[in-house]
Amino acid sequence: MIAEPCHPSEIRMPTPPSATPRPHPLHVLRTTAFAIGALLILVGVGVLLHQPLLIPPLAASAALVHGAPGLPISQPRNLLGGQLLSAAIGFGTLAAMGSNGWAAAVAAGLSLGAMMLTHLSHSPAAATAVIVVLQAPHPQTFLPLLALGTALLVAIGLLPGRVGAHPVRYPLSW
Repeated sequence: MIAEPCHPSEIRMPTPPSATPRPHPLHVLRTTAFAIGALLILVGVGVLLHQPLLIPPLAASAALVHGAPGLPISQPRNLLGGQLLSAAIGFGTLAAMGSNGWAAAVAAGLSLGAMMLTHLSHSPAAATAVIVVLQAPHPQTFLPLLALGTALLVAIGLLPGRVGAHPVRYPLSW
């Protein structure tokens, strides 16, 4: 028995997965306020130290800590470990290949692989490797500032779940 072709109106398409529900506006407001506060603290501490502490990868890290605190890439181990590992890879790549776009691309890719192998995945950290290669900062200044900035982001990330009605208590793991 051969099946007859069905009419196009009889073809059923799979139902797409439901979209993530929109967060409550007050949750968005709290999250936004805490993220802005965290970034302003980085700026303020940087001003006190006469060193830039707010760099683009840390802004992206703050977005993850406050906007997606339950994701593995947002957890303190990944945040701090991924940032420092990627910076170290950036410095190694800078020493081996110099400061240029080619080397920056290699550093970002190597950072991704190293983070995956060490279970320290934190996507904004790949950009830290790029900054290290393209800006060539002094490691003795850059690394402690990077560690301080990430530690501050973790510390500030603890607040929303303790002072506000945040649905996810950060961190889920250390």
